[in-house]
Order: sequence, then structure tokens, then C-alpha cells
Amino acid sequence: MGEVDDYLDGLDADTAATVRGIYARALELVPDAEQGKGYGMPALRYRGKPLLSVMDTKSHLSLFPFSASVVAEVAPELEGYDLSKGTIRFSADRLVPAAVVTRIVELRRAEIEG
Repeated sequence: MGEVDDYLDGLDADTAATVRGIYARALELVPDAEQGKGYGMPALRYRGKPLLSVMDTKSHLSLFPFSASVVAEVAPELEGYDLSKGTIRFSADRLVPAAVVTRIVELRRAEIEG
């Protein structure tokens, strides 16, 4: 087990399925990513750097690509979502579109690869 698996085990089944789906897609795109922490959060790490974290809070789910430039790059595709410099907030009723998740992971991977 790793940090992400341990975190998922503590979530209710529906939330865990949503969060697990995003992590699974990230691992399809970056199979060398490993479970770990990024800024204290369970995250996938790639080449020693945080790639992606998805967390549940009381009022929403958050996707953290650990990059303000990645959030800025996909912001036009996320009109109506609550965005901040490094966070994309969403809900189980309004998921981040799969194509955008793919783009986020690909952009962040490219950043890490430099």
C-alpha cells in the first residue's frame, strides 16, 4: 500500500471511486509515477516531483496539479469551475472532464521532464 491507497481507504465508496478514477487515468498516462506525498498531501510523484493529488474536503473535491501554469493552461476548458492558482475544485455531480484530466497530467509530466 502507498500514500494514495491509504487515503482512498479512508473515503466513502462513491468518493473513493471518483478519486481513484482520476489517479488511475494519471497512472495510465505516466506509468512510472509512484505513490507518495506532495506538499503533505497523498499524491502521485514522477521523477521525484509531485505530479497530481486529488483530495476530498467537506464541500468539494480538489485536483492539485502542483503547477499554476498548468491550471492557467486548462482554465479556458473549465469555465464555471472554481479555480485558484494551483487548485481545481469540483464535485461528484460535476467532474473535471476526462479530456481535461488527461491534458493536466500530460502538461504536468512535460513540466517535470523539462
